Amino acid sequence: MTAAQHETGMFEAVNRRFDRAAAYCRQPPGLLNQIKECNSVYRVHFPVVGDDGDVKVVEGFRAQHSYHRTPTKGGVRYAPNVTEDEVVALAALMTYKCAIVDVPFGGAKGAVRLDRRTVSTGFRERVTRRYTSELVNRNFIAPAIDVPAPDYGTSEQEMAWIADTFRALRADTLDDMACVTGKPLALHGIPGRREATGLGVYIGIERAMQYRDEMDRVGLTPGLAGKRVIVQGFGNVGYHAARSFQEEGDARVVCVAEIDGAVYNPGGIDIFDLYRYRNETGTIRGFGGAETLDDPMAALELPCDILIPAALENQITSENAPRIQARIIAEAANDPTTPEGEAVLLQRGVLIVPDVYLNAGGVTVSYFEWLKNLSHVSFDRMTARHEAATAARVLDAVEQLTGQKFDPAHRATLTATPSEFDFVRSALAQTMTEAYDYIHETWKSLDMPDTRTAAFYYAIEKVAAAYVSQGIFP
Repeated sequence: MTAAQHETGMFEAVNRRFDRAAAYCRQPPGLLNQIKECNSVYRVHFPVVGDDGDVKVVEGFRAQHSYHRTPTKGGVRYAPNVTEDEVVALAALMTYKCAIVDVPFGGAKGAVRLDRRTVSTGFRERVTRRYTSELVNRNFIAPAIDVPAPDYGTSEQEMAWIADTFRALRADTLDDMACVTGKPLALHGIPGRREATGLGVYIGIERAMQYRDEMDRVGLTPGLAGKRVIVQGFGNVGYHAARSFQEEGDARVVCVAEIDGAVYNPGGIDIFDLYRYRNETGTIRGFGGAETLDDPMAALELPCDILIPAALENQITSENAPRIQARIIAEAANDPTTPEGEAVLLQRGVLIVPDVYLNAGGVTVSYFEWLKNLSHVSFDRMTARHEAATAARVLDAVEQLTGQKFDPAHRATLTATPSEFDFVRSALAQTMTEAYDYIHETWKSLDMPDTRTAAFYYAIEKVAAAYVSQGIFP
């Protein structure tokens, strides 16, 4: 048993953090209890034919934490040791996460006990389709009921199978493609969804580092340029976060950790080279110009300014927190820091930018994809030609007034219209920036102990307002 398993259970940890924030609220106890509890949990066992012809019994879960807004929304993870407690906790975090970034969903989460590394693509497809049919049969999936998305162990491919299965079973549904987000672009996905969570992590930390008072407190200068970054997890979230910190923030990624080891170079690692190397060899171990570490957990304790846990929960505990040297913890993963580990870090003055806010980029862009699927039109299609024509008329007027012509290349730049990805990125940046500003203002104005408490408080008040507006509570 690991040190993390000796500490607080995951749903208990979420509720402890809820209670800490709720103490600042002036909401009735009954309303707070309703917000905290998980409304529905579906646990299912279903048979799937294995590649050897034998029938395998697979276990799956879907938790719908809150119906204060519908549909509920949350990813589906494939992991061999996933538990009901973990799924319920992640669904609760989704409720608060959606409230913080102001997307109109209740929180949900799904999981299947499956190790994708040990099964064939065919078996994974059969499991995904059968899991989807179970959700359809129990009314746990539909555009207006519950909308899954990718999570740990799943990808665009699983979302495509889910969409196709739902469409086959519910052929009478006009908005069938809105039943799931994170789909491939060819199946009405949206540009930017794949990198959304990692990009949101970058945007959130960039904003946090603009507050000079906090940077002075942790002993860092404002801004990301030159900062040393460690990333634990080099999957979709970790890679896109690391890429953004290097490419846009001019930060120095000094270490990347994966499940089988880590690579470390205090002078910096080129993320694009590492990504190509991993795709060619299947591992980051042995990457040239960097030291390979056999113990990936050791990466958390190396010298750095920003530590990004982007893998699984319970990575920072009371056992290793005293040795962590980072001044900022950027929680890209769900619940990577136990309450006991958090207490140690806060006592040492570390700034923790919490997961309940920081990894909300994924659900934010999923919201945009859901809207696109409901409206059956891309965000740029209705405006692009009109904007180009308007810009051209402005340039024509400037040329007439000045008597000078724009050169063709400059004119083309000035009349270029934003793509759908441009719309998505701009809206994501606005959402993440505004949300952090609200959290920071709450943190300081109410003299709260940390940003996580402020984030939970902000979420609780948003959910409470939704219940009250429905007349459910006085």
